[in-house]
Amino acid sequence: MTDHFSDTLRAASEPNWTRAVEHRFVSELYTGSVNDRVMAFYLIQDHRFLDSFLTLLGAAIATCDTFDARLRFGQFAGMVSGEENTYFLRAFDHLGVTDKDRAETPDTAPTTGFQSIMREAAETRSYAAILAVLNVAEGLYYDWAMRAPKPLPESFVHAEWITLHDSPAFAQFVAFLRAELDRVGPTTPDIARDFFLRAVSLELEFFDAVY
Repeated sequence: MTDHFSDTLRAASEPNWTRAVEHRFVSELYTGSVNDRVMAFYLIQDHRFLDSFLTLLGAAIATCDTFDARLRFGQFAGMVSGEENTYFLRAFDHLGVTDKDRAETPDTAPTTGFQSIMREAAETRSYAAILAVLNVAEGLYYDWAMRAPKPLPESFVHAEWITLHDSPAFAQFVAFLRAELDRVGPTTPDIARDFFLRAVSLELEFFDAVY
């Protein structure tokens, strides 16, 4: 039996969590060998999460029960709106992705699904549900990014996507998310588990859909 609620949820999500962390896309990202067309398609899809993700962070700010937590979520929202969004725009330019490409590329089913689950969690006004989705969205990415071998790929498109999810600040935020889920998740375990497991499945499906 695990000591932490977040560990219990992660164990329940297997094998999907490990399949996502060890996905072909991740392995190719490590070596910088993701085909430019595949990388462009992935980034177009991932960038579309930002609106729903900021909505989810706003709901976290509104529903959390401590001032410290509100500050942490607010600071992270600033990073996503600034540094991460700027990375996307630079990557699009480098890969030759036009505004027309971004507008006309259809959403994959997992993209639509993840946008929906983020908004669904936000609308529940349940801090545990919100934390469950955030722990997957950020924790799963940290799990694969922290495993990236050195040196990182030469192209910033690959390397910065790894370092955005493996910086000391990001690691601290993921640890904060886990601690918060461990603290409040057990009060509504079924809700947290439902959102967590659905989110992990969507992450795996999202990587699969890139190919």
